Amino acid sequence: MEVVLQNLTKKFPGRGRKNKEEVVAVDRFNFRIPDGSLIGLLGPSGCGKSTTLHLISGLLGPTDGRIFFGEDDVTELPPENRGIGLVFQNYALYPHLTVKQNILFPLENLKGKDKLSKQEMLEKALETARLVQIDGLMDRKPGELSGGQQQRVAIARALVKRPRVLLLDEPLSNLDARLRLQTREEIRRIQQETGITTIFVTHDQEEAMSISDLIVVMKDGVVQQTGKPQEVYDNPANLFVAKFLGNPQINVFHGEIKGGRLYIGEDAVLDIGDGSDDKEVYVGIRPEGFVLKADGPLFCDLRGVEVMGRDISVVSTNKASLASTVRSIISAENMSDIGGTTVGFAVRPHKVFLFDKETEERIFFKTGAAKCEMGEARE
Repeated sequence: MEVVLQNLTKKFPGRGRKNKEEVVAVDRFNFRIPDGSLIGLLGPSGCGKSTTLHLISGLLGPTDGRIFFGEDDVTELPPENRGIGLVFQNYALYPHLTVKQNILFPLENLKGKDKLSKQEMLEKALETARLVQIDGLMDRKPGELSGGQQQRVAIARALVKRPRVLLLDEPLSNLDARLRLQTREEIRRIQQETGITTIFVTHDQEEAMSISDLIVVMKDGVVQQTGKPQEVYDNPANLFVAKFLGNPQINVFHGEIKGGRLYIGEDAVLDIGDGSDDKEVYVGIRPEGFVLKADGPLFCDLRGVEVMGRDISVVSTNKASLASTVRSIISAENMSDIGGTTVGFAVRPHKVFLFDKETEERIFFKTGAAKCEMGEARE
């Protein structure tokens, strides 16, 4: 089912005597969600992602804009008539009912032409339980299940009616790290097997990037960038997107374009051609964008090395850095090349991003013109 959002806006009234201004939670959201895809709504707390999900579900009504499921305008429809399945962060299972009864509950409330016989309901419940791999737990109650198992029950309950759209509101937040990894893989498998259009809300960029066909990055109710996860990571539209995506986070420096060269402090780290205006900029360098090089051109003060297995994280400082430390991801094979109090780097041009200091929007430059040891930098 294709979902189309047209100028979707949600405003909440101000509260209290001192704050009477409206709060814009979602501001003119326009997006087309392809049929059968999994979309990740991504952003920090308060960015409007959950509000957007609740607008799509019908739990909230928009201040302005329209919502379409296929050709149907569902903006004014109540949630029960939209054909959605909704999974909450806290699972919201009925504790006094068994797994089977929890899954059956939505089917038992069907009326009219959609009403099913008892046998049909049992068959659908069992089929859905098999899909999420909990068919051996049907007689247990939620209190007897692990967090991951409870989450699967919640997903099964949302899927049993075969909704037109599945909505997941931070469904993995209550799970430990290992279980989150397993469950997000299961969500992707289930979505691909059913082909149901799915919208997945999370503040965890790794979750969103790992399982989504497309991601939508939001800030203060405004869409910052949309696209395939790798494309957004490789080509951030602004400094916010660049900083939000990536773990470890991108390193940001005060920089300057001068005479066609990019400077970080006193170090001329990249030749970016003669077409760029001289100006101060923010320079973002992904942790994997550094290459150890004893004679620079970028020099940092070494603080330590963190072993990560096949890679190592070189922790250093630089006076031009906005953060207290600079993190560079280097192959563990090069660990023996690190020593002394200073570490030198070359940079991979395609991992370097420039941003306007006032607007924080991306400034593009011709990486093909880069002459700063590109042979070594690209390895």
